[in-house]
Amino acid sequence: MKTAYELAMERLNRTAPATQLSKAKKEALAELDSKYQARIAEREIFLKAEMAKASAKGDLEALQQLDQQLSSDRKSLRVELEEKKEQVRQGK
Repeated sequence: MKTAYELAMERLNRTAPATQLSKAKKEALAELDSKYQARIAEREIFLKAEMAKASAKGDLEALQQLDQQLSSDRKSLRVELEEKKEQVRQGK
């Protein structure tokens, strides 16, 4: 008797079979991950330094704006990363 998990996985494979990635595609995906992790870290370092300056001045409004910008930058870079990863998976 199969578990609910096994049944769900069978249904999933029928509707959207898993694709095998070539070694080159796996390497390209890993390179993209590395590149975007570095870009995110770079933005975090820059904006956290700016946040420290704003905090030292006591400028809470600027601190809040910088925090929102950091969140926005992280999100946009992650979206950009996923788009590029999907292009690699589709061979474009």
